[in-house]
Amino acid sequence: MPKKILVTGGAGYIGSHACKALAASGFVPVSYDNLVYGHRWAVRWGPLIEADLADTARLRAALREHKIAAVMHFAAFAYVGESMAKPQLYFRNNLVNSLGLLDAMLAEGVRHIVFSSTCATYGTPERVPIGEETPQRPVNPYGESKLMVERALHWYAGAYGLAYAALRYFNAAGADPAGEIGEDHDPETHLIPLVLAAAQGKLPHVDIYGTDYPTADGTAIRDYIHVQDLAEAHVAAIRHLLEGGGNLQLNLGTGTGHSVRAVIDAAERVTGRRIPRREAPRRAGDPPALVADPRRAHEVLGWQARLSDLDSIVGTAWAWHDRARRNDAVSEPAGSERRERTAGT
Repeated sequence: MPKKILVTGGAGYIGSHACKALAASGFVPVSYDNLVYGHRWAVRWGPLIEADLADTARLRAALREHKIAAVMHFAAFAYVGESMAKPQLYFRNNLVNSLGLLDAMLAEGVRHIVFSSTCATYGTPERVPIGEETPQRPVNPYGESKLMVERALHWYAGAYGLAYAALRYFNAAGADPAGEIGEDHDPETHLIPLVLAAAQGKLPHVDIYGTDYPTADGTAIRDYIHVQDLAEAHVAAIRHLLEGGGNLQLNLGTGTGHSVRAVIDAAERVTGRRIPRREAPRRAGDPPALVADPRRAHEVLGWQARLSDLDSIVGTAWAWHDRARRNDAVSEPAGSERRERTAGT
């Protein structure tokens, strides 16, 4: 019988792609999402439990009733600026609810978890590319909350025998190559969908925050990784744990960085459209460059990014957003207005 994997935040951007990859690999994904940021239409490869991560009783019942073998934990708030203004919200949701999840897992005898961490735990690194041994010094509550969960996983593993993989990924981007799911955030803060919105005429321009960085063209450099590559890494990590492999802390990236201007240029190349741009001051806390050293993930999991060249990332994202614009594919069903955010996904 196929093993069932509980996917917290399974109706979200990365979570839904992970669910598709799990199903393709013979698992049954069970999405657990309160639909504050997630979308009902994104849950296509297994059941949806519409519930909040803070609801411990519901969470324990889901683990027990579905006979869950392992957990993929994506549910979190992930807006850096918001975390600076509302640290209480981020620590309560990202940390406290994650501790509740770990306790529910222990109570129901589930001992394997893949945790969605982030390169934001590194803060502003002294050098790039960033290896896993780089000191973790977050510069915002979002990164701090993720690092605290990583530390909890370490101590829970030693005390209770929990098996975990903390996957620190860089800039998730792109969309399902088959066009079934893609990126739809509200509000949208990620560069590529904003660039494509400007290409579609939905935005008057795309803002370039900072043109005086110590980089070749003066704009910030990031390591963009295709969301399907990320999903496949999560499946590889689940297999590793279920087959008795050791605990992991891994970077997921490509090892190649692209500047903001390079991303806009790629979008113009892919779409064939001129994309208006506006230069703006740097945002506080934005490092000049964040690029992964992904070698350890390849060595341990046999994983490497396959779809993460910039044109493939932008091309799949453009296909998704263009289809959504033409078909209104990302509109929510009637009567499902997004609720006020509380603790959850």
